Amino acid sequence: MLIMDLKNEYIRAVDMATKIEFSLLDGQFAPYFETIIRYLGGLLSAYTLSKNQLFLDRADELAVKLNPVFNTKSGLALFSVNPTNRQTSGPEIGILAEIASLQLEYSYLAKLTGKKEHFQRAGILLKAFENANLEDTGGMLPTRWNLTSAQPHDAHVSVGAQADSAHEYLLKQYLMTAKTDKLSLKMYLRATTHIIKNLLYISPTRHLLYVTDETMGRGVGKSHPTHTFEHLSCFLPGLLALGVHTLPLDDLESLGITLNDIDSDGTFGTARTDHEMLALFKLKKLHLWAAEGLAETCYITYADQPTGLGPDEMIFKTAPSKKTWDSPTSQWRANSQGTLWLDALKVWKKSGSRGVPPGLGNKKPVVRDTKRVTGSPRDRDYEIKKVAYLLRPEVRSLSVRLSCNFIITRPSNLYIFYGV
Repeated sequence: MLIMDLKNEYIRAVDMATKIEFSLLDGQFAPYFETIIRYLGGLLSAYTLSKNQLFLDRADELAVKLNPVFNTKSGLALFSVNPTNRQTSGPEIGILAEIASLQLEYSYLAKLTGKKEHFQRAGILLKAFENANLEDTGGMLPTRWNLTSAQPHDAHVSVGAQADSAHEYLLKQYLMTAKTDKLSLKMYLRATTHIIKNLLYISPTRHLLYVTDETMGRGVGKSHPTHTFEHLSCFLPGLLALGVHTLPLDDLESLGITLNDIDSDGTFGTARTDHEMLALFKLKKLHLWAAEGLAETCYITYADQPTGLGPDEMIFKTAPSKKTWDSPTSQWRANSQGTLWLDALKVWKKSGSRGVPPGLGNKKPVVRDTKRVTGSPRDRDYEIKKVAYLLRPEVRSLSVRLSCNFIITRPSNLYIFYGV
């Protein structure tokens, strides 16, 4: 409201912020993740823009009321809490985005109030990640965690639902701490290295660059990508572009980061060798190419639809591959894993780097409404998995969210259905 100069609406909002009660009836619980990114983040943003002490006082009050959610052996947050009777609720297995999207809010709140307890919330989380076994995922944070042991529950990695904001917070936490939180920076570098090396693919016909999720396994051919591309993942091009803009990716030693910081002894699996491989392309260029290609795909999934609204989830097609003999079942199997973007880049580079890199360049929309654009829907290279458009902040696919200077909260989700 303040940014848009909606003064009358802001005055009414201040009155509501004064009267709101952070309380629930017995048996009711507030989801911690949603409360942090919307309520706590919103109050802190409002304080930063207005300097109205009311917002800071209410933010501090809310954070204190949420404290019982951290009553786990590891100190990682449970799913929900009743701020009135201090009861908590949630399974032992936590979701990455829900336990790791608090650093910005708590670190900023600690700076404003001078309260060490708020800062420690972020510190406990980062310490847990530092001590976790991330060998199978190359140092990238998997999506599910045991809240008792603070160890990964499985080796599934994603930048979509259940994971997105956790990866986003790594870089922004480093930037918001005046580039002093080197632990968050190292985790960001490992995550982006793993994403670019293992999760980025090129579609067979339109050569669209997309990011997918994958369950990692040890050994060649042991990982299992789903080739599902989520609308939620469209924050990634903005994040990569922010990293290019703020980090000397080809001179990390100027930040005190060496290859040994990426991985010195195999603790993070292939993180070191993967980083060295990507560095052959120059990391700044590679990250920017990835950002450009992904942003184009995010745009084209909107432009492909007659409504102009992009679907929530798509499954990308993969090119047919040669059949291989499967000894355990005594039959031939087609094992199409798709074309990794990095492999396509290697071929492009070997051929003299002619033209734009794979996955980049303007793509022509393919819309079923022939009044707009001709073309067969079969040429899209993907099938729509979820026929819905969720009005979330993932409109950030077309912009960069800069919450390093102040924290931007997220609006509530609305559902809009459309015909395809």
